Amino acid sequence: MGTKKINYTITFLSDWHAGSGLSSGADADSVVIKDKNNLPYLPGKTIKGLLKDVFEDFKEVQPTLVNNDFIKTYFGNFNKKQNESHQGQLFFSNAELNKKEKSEISKEMSNLLYRNIASTKIGKNGVAENGSLRTMQVCVPVVLEAYIDGVLEEDIAKFDKAMKCIRHIGANRNRGLGRCKFEINKII
Repeated sequence: MGTKKINYTITFLSDWHAGSGLSSGADADSVVIKDKNNLPYLPGKTIKGLLKDVFEDFKEVQPTLVNNDFIKTYFGNFNKKQNESHQGQLFFSNAELNKKEKSEISKEMSNLLYRNIASTKIGKNGVAENGSLRTMQVCVPVVLEAYIDGVLEEDIAKFDKAMKCIRHIGANRNRGLGRCKFEINKII
């Protein structure tokens, strides 16, 4: 059996924050990662890491479904003793807005995809602690498209299960951000 390409969508059901590691001065302490046209995206390596974590969990609970060889083949591994890394056979594209949306959103309009939220630490006396106000830029709910290339046909159902287990992406997932749904659209 040959390898297949899985086209999928990520539908965000709440605001989300995939951090760029940058700030925007006084405006926000942490900003969303954006492409050259100021549009949000998720790096393929982020999705790869999320899926690898799910498969690691599967391995712990259902070793007959997923084993070390499965994870090593698809995601690669690092051998600490020999200080060697081996690349997995998968390619993960970045998750981006679809082509039509990307072409219709001008740079000026792209700012409407983002907003800032603030939080602060409240002390024991019920008052905000000095210096604890933090502002984070979030992206409004959108639908992103991506693909994974190199999946063996017999393992597509496993990837479908794993994708359904990812229900939150990005920062502050435990505070309601990044709720999402993965769906396979097409297998080529």
